[in-house]
Amino acid sequence: IYATLPKKGVARDCCNYRNIALIPHASKVLLKIVQQRLHPIIEAELPDSQAGFKRGRGTPDHITNLLWIMEKCKNIYICFINYSKAFDCIEHDKLWKALQELGVPAHLIQLIRSFFKDREATVRTQHGDTKWFKIEKGVRQGCILSPFLFNLYAEIIMRKSDLEELEIGVKIGGRNIDNLRYADDTTLLAETEDGLKY
Repeated sequence: IYATLPKKGVARDCCNYRNIALIPHASKVLLKIVQQRLHPIIEAELPDSQAGFKRGRGTPDHITNLLWIMEKCKNIYICFINYSKAFDCIEHDKLWKALQELGVPAHLIQLIRSFFKDREATVRTQHGDTKWFKIEKGVRQGCILSPFLFNLYAEIIMRKSDLEELEIGVKIGGRNIDNLRYADDTTLLAETEDGLKY
């Protein structure tokens, strides 16, 4: 069951609502156990450039980093990206493959897959619940696993972008910094306009 929470904008526009999954308490206990099993993999696989949903990290880290980079670099080009409906767009087959590539044990992937198998939902409104409908992609907002699954999914996308190999970012102290991320917000950095376009 999903509940809707209003965002900014006109209340009559469905796009101005966020769907939050209402998850039974028993399921939350199991999800918490899975999250704890995923935690060592998340810590090992996600780079420092990703500060979203990581213990002891937050937006102030990247604001400080960005201010420091801007102070140290003579030339800097920055592109801010926010993925619209990021949680809703995750394709399940690609998620399972990403988890496998990042070293998540097969039994844990199978357990996570079982949470998504034959998923159906209804939306709770002030006029009652809607008809049930199938959900074929996305992770549930309101589920404690979803931010971590999103981060792992997004990490594979960033790795396949080959930013590190291309060394397009800014060089500071012998280190190349090409992106700063907080969940679905990505900041790309380059020393040239062409580098940023690449």
